[in-house]
Amino acid sequence: MKRLLMAVVFCAIAAAIAGGYWYWQRPGDATPESGAKGKGKGDGKGRAVLVVKSVRAVMKPMPVLIEAVGTVEAERSVQVRAQVGGVLKSVLFKEGDRVTAGQLLFQIDPRTFQAQYNQALAAMARNQAQLENARAQQARLEPLLKREFITQQEYDVAVTSAKSLEAAVQADQAAAEQARIQLEFSQIRAPIAGRTGTLAVTPGNLVSVAGGGAPLVTINSMDPILVAFSIPERQLVEIRHHQNNKEMRIEILPERSGPAAAEGKLVFVDNTITTQTGTVLLKTRVDNRAESLWPGQFANVRIVLKIEPEAVVVPENAVQPGQDSSFVYLIGPENKVQVQPVKISRQIGNEVVISEGIKAGDQVITEIPQALQPGATVRLAGAEGKGGGEKGGEKGRKGKGKAKDERKSGGDSGGK
Repeated sequence: MKRLLMAVVFCAIAAAIAGGYWYWQRPGDATPESGAKGKGKGDGKGRAVLVVKSVRAVMKPMPVLIEAVGTVEAERSVQVRAQVGGVLKSVLFKEGDRVTAGQLLFQIDPRTFQAQYNQALAAMARNQAQLENARAQQARLEPLLKREFITQQEYDVAVTSAKSLEAAVQADQAAAEQARIQLEFSQIRAPIAGRTGTLAVTPGNLVSVAGGGAPLVTINSMDPILVAFSIPERQLVEIRHHQNNKEMRIEILPERSGPAAAEGKLVFVDNTITTQTGTVLLKTRVDNRAESLWPGQFANVRIVLKIEPEAVVVPENAVQPGQDSSFVYLIGPENKVQVQPVKISRQIGNEVVISEGIKAGDQVITEIPQALQPGATVRLAGAEGKGGGEKGGEKGRKGKGKAKDERKSGGDSGGK
C-alpha cells in the first residue's frame, strides 16, 4: 500500500512538471507583445525584435603596409679602453650621462708620462745645441778649406758631425712626440657623442692596456638611431619595387596600437636571405632626439608602401570569423539581417580594410546579440527614442484629451 501511494505521488508530480513545460512552450504565448517583452516590440511572427548597434562602411584613404618586429640598434657604439697603463686618478662623468665628442672622461695619473716627455724635450734641446755648434764649425772650416789652410779630411769630419747631429735631433723630435702622445693618452676622451653605459672601473684602480680586459665604459650614439627588422623573402620584391617612391616610409611604434614614435627611410637591405628562416634583414634610420627609442628595445615596424585613396573600412568588431571566410552582418531592407562574406585586405589598428564583399554605405552590425540569426528583424539602438518618442508623445496627447472629454461628459451626465 505504501509503495502504491508513493507511485501515485510520483506520477502526479511528473504530470504537473510536464503540464507546466507545455504551457510555457505553447505557440499561443509567442505573441508580439509577449515575445517583445524587454525588447520593446515584436516582428509580428512571435519573435522579438533585437536591438543592435551598427555603423556604415566608409571609404577613405588607407595605407598599404607590411608589419614586422624589429630591434633598436645604436648607429655607432664605441668601447672606451685605456691606451696607456697607470693608476686611474679621476672619473669625470656619471654612469648614463650624455657626453659630447672630445669630452674628458677619465684621467690616468700623468706624472710618469709628463716626466718622460720632459726628458725627451731635454735630450732634443741638447742635441739641437750640439747641432748648431757643428753647423757653425762647418761654416768656419769651409773658407779655410778653399784656401787650403786645412785638409779635406778635417772638413769632412765637421760635415759628418753636423749631419749626425741632425739625425739625432730628428730622433729626439720623434721621441718627444711619442712621449707627448703618451701624456695625452693619460686623458681619455669620448670618441663620439652619445650616452654612457655601466662604468667598469673606479678611481684608485690600476688600469692596464694588456690582456684585452673589459672596456672602461661603452658609449652608444642615440640620435639618429637604427632599427633592424626581418621580413619574409616573398615581401622583398614588393619592398624593392616601392623603395624609391617618396610615399614609402617606415614607422616605428613602441606599442602596436599606439602612435608612431619615429619615422624614417629604408637605409639597408642585406645581400643574403637567411636560409634557416627564409627572411631578409633590413634597417631604417630614424631621428631620436627625444630618446623615445633605446638600443636593444623591441619595437613594432610598419612599412607604409603607398596610400590607397579609396579603401572600404569597417570597425574590427564588425568582422566575424567564419569556417570558410570572414563575414559581417548587414542590415538590409526592412531591417532584415543578412550574412555577407567578406575578404579582408589588412587590419590597421581597430579598423579593417575590406577588399571584397561590401561597399561604402552598407550598414554593418558592430555589437552582435547572442540570439541574432540571418533573416531576423532588428532595431537600431536609440531609434525608438527618436522616432518612437514622437509617436508615443502624440499617442499620449491623444489619450490625455480623450480622457478629459470622457471626464467632461461623465460630469455632464452625472449632473443630469
